[in-house]
Amino acid sequence: MASSDLDSEIFVKQFYIPDHIFVPNCTANCLPNIPECPVLVFINSKSGGQLGGDLLITCRSVLNKNQVFDLGEEAPEIVLRKLYLNLERLKLNADKLATKLEEHLKIIVAGGDGTAGWLLGVVSDLKLSHPPSIATMPLGTGNNLPFAFGWGKKNPGTDRNSVLSFLDKVQRAKEMKIDSWHMLMRMKVPKDGSCDPIAPLELPHSLHAFHQVSSTDDLNVEGRITFRGGFWNYFSMGMDAQVSYAFHSERKLHPEKFKNQLVNQSTYAKLGCTQGWFFAPLVHHSSKNIAQLAKVKIMERHGDWQDLHIPHSIRSIVCLNLPSFSGGLNPWGTPNINKRRDRVLTPPLVDDGILEIVGFKNAWHGLVLLAPNGHGTRLAQAHRIRFEFHKGGADHTFMRVDGEPWKQPLPVDDDTVVVEISHLGQVKMLATHDCRSKSVQDPSSHNIQDADERDSDNEDESVGEEWRKFGAADTFKILDEVDISHLS
Repeated sequence: MASSDLDSEIFVKQFYIPDHIFVPNCTANCLPNIPECPVLVFINSKSGGQLGGDLLITCRSVLNKNQVFDLGEEAPEIVLRKLYLNLERLKLNADKLATKLEEHLKIIVAGGDGTAGWLLGVVSDLKLSHPPSIATMPLGTGNNLPFAFGWGKKNPGTDRNSVLSFLDKVQRAKEMKIDSWHMLMRMKVPKDGSCDPIAPLELPHSLHAFHQVSSTDDLNVEGRITFRGGFWNYFSMGMDAQVSYAFHSERKLHPEKFKNQLVNQSTYAKLGCTQGWFFAPLVHHSSKNIAQLAKVKIMERHGDWQDLHIPHSIRSIVCLNLPSFSGGLNPWGTPNINKRRDRVLTPPLVDDGILEIVGFKNAWHGLVLLAPNGHGTRLAQAHRIRFEFHKGGADHTFMRVDGEPWKQPLPVDDDTVVVEISHLGQVKMLATHDCRSKSVQDPSSHNIQDADERDSDNEDESVGEEWRKFGAADTFKILDEVDISHLS
């Protein structure tokens, strides 16, 4: 569509939501047409240096300022609850616009992967009868979620034309469902501090609101406590999470140095070099290898747990839901026809209830992803995954959920730390028609071209109610004292 057409009043009105939808007892204004693509816009104004703040100003000038929210000032769960309560009141008063809005409402979230995951979790846990589909605008460093669904990984323009162009893409986007993943962690209560969040740990925001699960849960053991959280894209452990942790720590200490995406990415690359992961066998003790740290079990579908063999050379493991990791790389790739037959491996789909499990030996191994048809060491595909950590040579490891890392203490006595991942549910995303993510509902997913015939052959060797919550509206929320500028 031509830029002059995008800037027309007729085009903008397709997204415009009037004041009486947001403000109870406000007099309804007569609209010539019901908006075809009504949107709510949530912006992390602290993301992308000054970009978030600039984008907030532009969006409020294009749309009704009441439909554009600054996540630094208004929590999404509160905004959405108020909105849907008001929609119910208006529907009782025979407001036709309220009914149409509920059926066609879309959400745009602008921020990093952490911000996008926050919104996804909130929408998931509100259990709405007509949940809105969500488009993600990339304002972070990695931007894996936006890239997976075709929205790009570079920070967008914040001028009026850029915003109008993005709205046009949202209107033309297709809906896709993606899986959500539930995560339970059982560990000893730390000696110092409370358990919510687990002090003195600095857990990612998605795990800050862990609550003890039911006493009938089979993971509860006397003297230990079990917590929950969730993710949409990946859980990783090892060298990649350690580099990410160093980056986030440096950004907290010197936020003034991290004002744009290019600087952030170059700093990230330097940290990968200085920490020795390009020469891991020489620099890092084998006690940090995944096989030495944990016993890993998987459930391939619905059935029995099986031990997963992890080659001793693997120093990083990624449990991946989307084909976008570490700035848009695809660690799983597309297995060629021989591997699909011999190892029963399948191409990655975002709504098949299956995670792809990939391993890496060192940073050089990770660079393989930059080559055509490059991939990591494909370990397995599974419906559930369980990590058991016992006393060993290392007293800690590094973990990461959707770009948010933390330093995880490991047992120093007879205790066991358990991390278990299982499929939870699905949420609706908006995606461009040429996005890299594939769905089981997409006919092309069953006929993926075997350009992957050139695929590298360098391969190494019953759910309770507490599991049904992703942990969003009440529990998956940013605490008041958390600085959202640190969300990736």
